[in-house]
Parts: sequence; structure tokens; C-alpha cells
Amino acid sequence: MATLIRQQDFIESVFDALQFISYYHPVDFIKAVHEAYEREQSVAAKDALAQILINSRMCAEGHRPICQDTGIVTVFVEVGMEVRWDAELSVEEMVNAGVRKAYQHPDNVLRASILADPDGARKNTGDNTPAVIHMKLVPGAKVEVHVAAKGGGSEAKTKFAMLNPSDSVVDWVLEQVPKMGAGWCPPGMLGIGIGGTAEKAMQLAKEALLDPIDIHDLRTKGASTRAEILRLELFEKVNKLGIGAQGLGGLTTVLDVKVKDYPTHAANKPVAIIPNCAATRHAHFTLDGSGPALQTAPDLADWPEITREVSASVKRVDLNTVSKEDVLGWQPGDTLLLSGKMLTGRDAAHKKMVDLIAKGEQLPVDLSGRFIYYVGPVDPVREEVVGPAGPTTATRMDKFTRTMLEKTGLLGMIGKAERGPLAIEAIRDHQAVYLMAVGGAAYLVSKAIKHAEVVAFPELGMEAIYEFDVQDMPVTVAVDSAGTSVHQTGPAEWRDRIEEQAINIMP
Repeated sequence: MATLIRQQDFIESVFDALQFISYYHPVDFIKAVHEAYEREQSVAAKDALAQILINSRMCAEGHRPICQDTGIVTVFVEVGMEVRWDAELSVEEMVNAGVRKAYQHPDNVLRASILADPDGARKNTGDNTPAVIHMKLVPGAKVEVHVAAKGGGSEAKTKFAMLNPSDSVVDWVLEQVPKMGAGWCPPGMLGIGIGGTAEKAMQLAKEALLDPIDIHDLRTKGASTRAEILRLELFEKVNKLGIGAQGLGGLTTVLDVKVKDYPTHAANKPVAIIPNCAATRHAHFTLDGSGPALQTAPDLADWPEITREVSASVKRVDLNTVSKEDVLGWQPGDTLLLSGKMLTGRDAAHKKMVDLIAKGEQLPVDLSGRFIYYVGPVDPVREEVVGPAGPTTATRMDKFTRTMLEKTGLLGMIGKAERGPLAIEAIRDHQAVYLMAVGGAAYLVSKAIKHAEVVAFPELGMEAIYEFDVQDMPVTVAVDSAGTSVHQTGPAEWRDRIEEQAINIMP
């Protein structure tokens, strides 16, 4: 007898899965990050891992998003050929109904990040639809669904190449990973797809990221396939690059490497890399006709109790009185606790401001002597001042940096990951500074924000310019006023240390 799947059960299951993964990390991920934290020797990387773990526990307890970027939804659906539907909507429409409900849920509003007309108006669809959906028709009487919410920062670091058949996949991956920088918020996972055609390799890489972290189990049992051999080799060699958590230099860059392959043409070797960030979010459910398939809450005992120590070397900074002379004294790698008022702004706001400057028009905010935080926060719920408000990838603002520093008197910037050469040169020339906040600790950061209001460009939604009043917001000096970048010095130092000390990457 055919299984009858009801429309509302399917929608409710997608909704529940997306809400669930917005605030619960997979337990295997938490255990892997905690293991990395326990063995990390880099002070900066260990603190970043601590923030990720603290943030994760706070989100699990408070049911609020792990990251302000609540992702683009990707759904893999396998429909059994014996299934019948009690539905008026198509499968794609049911998926999007579930996405819409999840992202607009009043108790845990998720950020809508999806823009229609991507090369034109780039207008926000308002509800994070449509999802990217992959479907298969398979034998059986069930519907299997994998749901993932992928952050834009990690997705932006995707790499693809059509290698020659004799080329080394390992060599290519080791060449690409340093080019990815830290915008994908390591530590995370690398999904690698090999074979098929260009689009098949990409899909394989994305599917690979749905698998649990089990690299140590694989090492214990030993590799039995070429894909498993690659996993072990790449896990060790990528971590020996010394990139570390948030790109600050350290022992753990990847928690696992996943490899899927598929037969390909004799003349080709397509290879794709897709990284998963510190906000790893995915869930699986099965519909068998008995009703909605709802997620089971994990045991919070699986989350370690981690605290951050405020050492004597931490500098407290009053943003309301900070001066150029203060900034000149900050050194790369210094930990700062920021208090006072800062402005926010990311891609769309920067584009508007640069356009106004080019026209000789006045900006809606005075940036002289101030700091701007690259963030697009989640809307607040209940008593919150602002929702999760972690940093976005700073390199996207690089092309605006010189103009902003020259024309506005901006003193410093706060974002995620490294800056590129153009931005570093501008920072050095104007004796400004770039500070890094931890990607993957958005809810933790939001607790430092005591007041928030939109002060310009309200039509941009989450990309509007806010003024935040913060208290003890933790950041690291990532590029100092002389143009020295910890994202260059840190990994170089730890790559040499790992090589010299022959540190065992796998415990």
C-alpha cells in the first residue's frame, strides 16, 4: 500500500528542522570543536574556539541563531516511488512554505538574506525564499530530507577546477585553502567533490558536508577507498598549514574533510571544494505517512562549560573618547574590550556612502574619529536590544576602504577574517586600524550591545546603518596602524612551529 504524505506534515517538518538548526549545532561538531580547544596551543586561536563554544551553548539554551547569517537554505529530497501526496502544492512550493514559516517565526526570527535579481536590483525577497532544492526519485515508500542552512561567507570561498586527469587533487586543495583566507570561519569542514561534470562535482561537495564528523574513527579503522585515503591525507596536511581558528594561526583549521566522487569523462577531472563554517547547520528527517517528523533536542550536557578569562594584558577601549594616538599604540594580536558607541555598515551601505561622496553630497552620519562594524544583525525578539550580530567578511569592503578613510575621517573598522592588500595599504597610509570579531559567536557578541537604533538608510533592512552602544565587546587587533596583519603573521608562525616541532595533528 502506498504511503500518503500530507502537505502540512512536510511543511511543518521543514519548518521545525530549520528552526532547530538555527540554534543547535550538531553534537559531533561541538565535540570536535571542544577537542580542538583542549589541545590548541595558540592563545588567540584558543580564545576564538572558546567564544564559539560559549556562543553555541548560549544559543542552545536561548533558542536564538548561532550566527547572524542564518544562511541560504539547501534541501536534498529523496522521494520514494511508492509515495502518494495529499497536497495542493508542488514539493518545491512545500519546501519554500516551510522556509518562509521558519524564517518569520516570531519567537526566533531568522535573518532574510536572499536577494532576487542578483545582478540587478538585488531586492530582498523578505522571507529567505526560494531555497535551493535537489530531488531524486528512488525506490521505497518514504521521503528522506536533508536540510542545510549555508552561510554566505563560507559559500563565497567555494573553489572549482577542471583538473587534467594526471593532476594531483591533494596539491590543488593545498594550493586553494590558503587562498580561501579566513572568511569561511574556520574551524569547520571541507566538502570535496570529484568527478562527474562541473555541476555534479559541486553537488557532491555540498552533499559531503551533510555527513557527521568521524575522521578519528576513520583513522582508527584505516582507509579502504581512494576517497578515504584522500580524507586522511588532506586532514593532516591542511591542518599543518597552520591557518588555525579564524585564520589567527594554530593547530586546527579543519575538523574533518569529506570526499565524494563520481565517474567522470576520460578527459576530465572536475574537483570542487565547499567549506562549512563554524556555524555548521544541517538536519535530516524521514516522512513515512505517520505525521510530521520533528527534531529531538540534544542533551545540553554534551556542551562543555567554557569560560573566557580576561587577562591583565587585555586593553579596555572607550569608543566615545578613543583617539588616533591610542590607535597608534595598539599591536597586532592585542585583545581589546570595546565600550561606547559604534556605527555599523556593510556592502550596500558602503556603496551608498561612496556614491554620495563621489557626488559631493553630505553623508547621513558623521564617521570622523569613529569605528564602523561590518554587520547585518538579526531582528530582535522579546527583550533583546538586537538579535545575533556577528561580523561579516571584511574583504567585501576592501574596495571602499581607501575612500572611506580619506573622505570621512573614519578611525577604524571591525569585521570578520583578513583584509586584502588594497585595504591594508589604505589602513597603513591613514594610520587607521582593523579589528577582528569572531565569526560564529553572533549571539555572544549581541549580549555586549546595550542599545541599537537605525540612523541611516532604513530602506536597506538588515544592511541599514545602525548605531550600537556596546559594553566590553571582545575584538582582536588584526591590522595595526603600520599595516601588519595577524592573518599573515599568525599562520606563518604556526606553520613553522608545526613543522619544527612535528606536532601531531591527530590526537
